[in-house]
Order: sequence, then C-alpha cells, then structure tokens
Amino acid sequence: MNLPFSPPPGTALSLPQPYLLFLGDVVESGYAKTAFGLRDWAGEKCVGEYRLAAGTVTAGLPVLTPSEGYAKGARSLVIGVAPGGGGIAASWVPALVEALEAGLDIVSGMHVRLGEVPELAAAAQKHGRRLIDVRVPPAGLPVGTGRKRTGKRLLTVGTDCALGKKYTALSLAAAFAERGLDVDFRATGQTGIMIAGGGIPMDAVVSDFEAGAAEVLSPDAAADHWDVIEGQGSLFHPAYAAVSLGLLHGSQPDVIVVCHQPGRAEILGAPGYAIPSLEETIELNLLLGRRTNPQVRCGGLAFNTGGMDAAEAEALMAAESKRLGLPVADPIRGGKTFQILVDNCLG
Repeated sequence: MNLPFSPPPGTALSLPQPYLLFLGDVVESGYAKTAFGLRDWAGEKCVGEYRLAAGTVTAGLPVLTPSEGYAKGARSLVIGVAPGGGGIAASWVPALVEALEAGLDIVSGMHVRLGEVPELAAAAQKHGRRLIDVRVPPAGLPVGTGRKRTGKRLLTVGTDCALGKKYTALSLAAAFAERGLDVDFRATGQTGIMIAGGGIPMDAVVSDFEAGAAEVLSPDAAADHWDVIEGQGSLFHPAYAAVSLGLLHGSQPDVIVVCHQPGRAEILGAPGYAIPSLEETIELNLLLGRRTNPQVRCGGLAFNTGGMDAAEAEALMAAESKRLGLPVADPIRGGKTFQILVDNCLG
C-alpha cells in the first residue's frame, strides 16, 4: 500500500530492496510483528521468508534459503522478529552469516547493533555486505518543550504492546488520504520505519529526550494537516510505560485512538499483570495527555479481532461501542464501523 509520508529532516533511510524476511526460531506470533507488518503494508517488497527449524511462526510467504531469496531478487535479509530484550540470539548467527555469504545485506530493528556481533562484522567485511541498524535515533535530539505546535495530530495508544497500534495508524492515515486530506504517517518503531522510509525509533531514545523526539517527529504544520503517529507500548506495561508517556507528551495529540485485542488477559511478556479495562486506558491517556494538550479527546477504539469470526467480532464491537459511547472498529476488517471511527476522529 502506498501511504502518505514525508520523513522529518534527518530520518529518511535507503534500504536495499526487495526483502527476504527472517523469522528465526520464534514460536509466539506476537514477537513477529515486524515480519507481519512488512508483509501486510509492503508486500510488494517481500520475496519470501527464511526461518530456522525450531521456528513455528510463519508470515505465509514462500519459504526460501538466502541463496534462493537472492536468486528471486532479494537484496537484504530483514530480521522480522523481535523477542523480549531486542537481542540477536546465538542460534541465529549461522543463518545470518549464510545470508551475507549469499550476497544479502542485513537490516535489523533490534536493540543490539549488528556490528557488535563479531561473526557478523567479520562476514560483512569479508563479503562486502552492509549491516544496517534501523533502531538508531538521529543525533542531537532536544528535550521536550511542551510548546503547542500548529497542525493536527492523532496518536494510537493501547491496553498493551503488540496488538495493533501500528496497523491502526497506517489504516487511519490511508483513510484520511482517501478523503483528500493532507496527512502523514509518522513512524515510531522499526517496522513502521522500514515501511515508511523514515521516522524515529522511540524505544531507542534516552528517556530525557523522548518528548523532544516526538516533537521533532511531528513538527509544526499547516492548520489542516494531520500527522497520524504510530503509538508504542502502553502506559500500563511495567517495562515499556516510559516510552508511551514520552510519546504521549511530545506528540500533543488532538485525538487518541485506543487499541485493544479482545481476549488477551495478561500484559505481553509480564505474567501476572492483567490487561487494564478500556475505561482505565481511556481515562489515564486523556489525563496524562492533557498535560501538553488540554483539548485532547478520544476518537474511538480499534479492536484487533483477527482471532474471531466476522459475526462474533461485529457483535462484540457493537456492544462495546454502545457501552462506551464511542465508535469501535477493526481497521483491518474495515467497513462501515471503521468509517464511523474515521468520522469521529476527524470531528
């Protein structure tokens, strides 16, 4: 999908394409959102997937070895998974070296820099390949000022991480563009940056500069311009709440859309921590959001109903919309309910 995007100064990337997606040996789909995001929003750039024998997660693309991927036109292997901690597993290294030997560059959104892995650094130098780290914020980020900026902003927030904030932002940006509005999708995570070609990896920014980075990401704009900003983490996540708060304060959203996955009982990666209620999530995000934009409002909710059949999903969203007094839609299913959500976001 060709989405509207004008990378903020200093954030544009040039990645070797097409991609072969590396799924490693992960067994939980929640850790493969990079692969799924590229498949769904940049599918024309993905020739296939490559995974280890122990891996059970698939993006549903042709299974190719690095040599086969190169022969099909791939020019880089993208690490499409991000397990907790953002590290490069030792079990992956032989496969990544194989990709370098096959003529592919490696693109990573992991916290660990590719060049810090001795075997990869040596293989890249030997074969003249590039190791490209997407999760590197631009230099010279300022601290937040809290200054009110011109233009309009929408931020996706959530009850947890990895449940649809990126997909919702992409869908809303596309819907705004289809209505002829001046809009940009603003990427804040590695997958969004790979899709859009620019952005700021918010979870790689030092905490003191989180709000300032969000201000840089969505600068002053024309009064009728919309920045649709990809959310990160959750204010309720015991590990990732800090990035969520900095992004909320620095984005100064006029509208938030709350993202949720029905049926998820516990915070991902934090057993024993229950998913907050939708009411709590709306209330806390608005309370904290008012610190930098007193006029912030909730435009509605985006449900990830991928594990439900259509009738069940429609019934649940209708019931929750009536209960909360706000539009509830699944951006991927689209339809009338999603258009109602778009209407309410635009006011």
